[in-house]
Amino acid sequence: MKLHSAAYSAQYSTHAILNPDMYKRVLLKISGEALAAGKGFGIDAVFIHQIAEEIASVHALGCEIGIVVGGGNFFRGVAQQAIDMDRVAADHMGMLSTVINSIALQDAIEKRGLFCRVMSAIAMHQVTEPYIRRRAMRHLEKGRIVIFAAGTGNPFFSTDTAASLRAMEIKADILLKATSVDGVYTADPKTDPTATKLDKITYSDILRLNLRVMDQTAVSLCKDNNMPMMVFSMRERGNIVRVCNGEQLGSLVTA
Repeated sequence: MKLHSAAYSAQYSTHAILNPDMYKRVLLKISGEALAAGKGFGIDAVFIHQIAEEIASVHALGCEIGIVVGGGNFFRGVAQQAIDMDRVAADHMGMLSTVINSIALQDAIEKRGLFCRVMSAIAMHQVTEPYIRRRAMRHLEKGRIVIFAAGTGNPFFSTDTAASLRAMEIKADILLKATSVDGVYTADPKTDPTATKLDKITYSDILRLNLRVMDQTAVSLCKDNNMPMMVFSMRERGNIVRVCNGEQLGSLVTA
C-alpha cells in the first residue's frame, strides 16, 4: 500500500512533497545489540539519539512508524548468561530488557518534539500502555510513533517473531529489519569470506538454506501471511529514511 490517498496527503501537507513510492506504514525492528553500538552492554546515548533523529525524519515525510526493539544489550533468554536458568524466567527477563530499551528510545524521540507511545505486551501501567491492537492503530492514524515492548508477552518467542506479528496486526506495508550487516548473505560474512550477498530471496529459501536472518517462527509467519521484509544495515546514517522512502537497500525478502 503506497501513499496515493488525497486525504492522507492533505493531512501531511505541511511536510515535503511525498514520494509516491514511499511506504505509508512500516514496522521497524531494531536489535537491542544495535543500541549498544558495539559496546556489548547498555545503551549508547549518542547512537540512540541518531536513530531517533532518523525516525523523526521518516515521520516528517508522513510515514506511520511502529517499532519493535530487542533486549539483547541487557539480557537474552538463550544467551550463555542464562544457561542455568529456567527458560521461562530467562525469557521474562529478556522481555523486561526490551521495555528498558523502549522507554529510552521513546525519550530520545520525544526530545525531538514528536508524540511517542510505548505499548507493552506485559502489563505495567505505571510506565507503559498495555498493548491493545485497536488503540495502537489509532495512535498510528493520529501520527504518533508506537514502540511495541515486551515481545509477544510469551516465553519461547523472540522479538523477531514479535516484530512479524505486530507488522501484520497493524497492517504494515513492510517489515524493516535494521541490522549490523547490509543484507542477507549465503553465510555469515563476519566469519566466512566467501559469503555472497543476496539482493532478493524468498522465505522458503531462507528456511531451506537455514540462513540466520530471523528465527524460523518469524520467517514462517511472514511467509504464510505474505509480509515482505527488507534487511538492511543501520550503521550508515540515513538508511532508515532511504528504505522508508521506497529505495531498496540490503536484501528484499518475499513470499
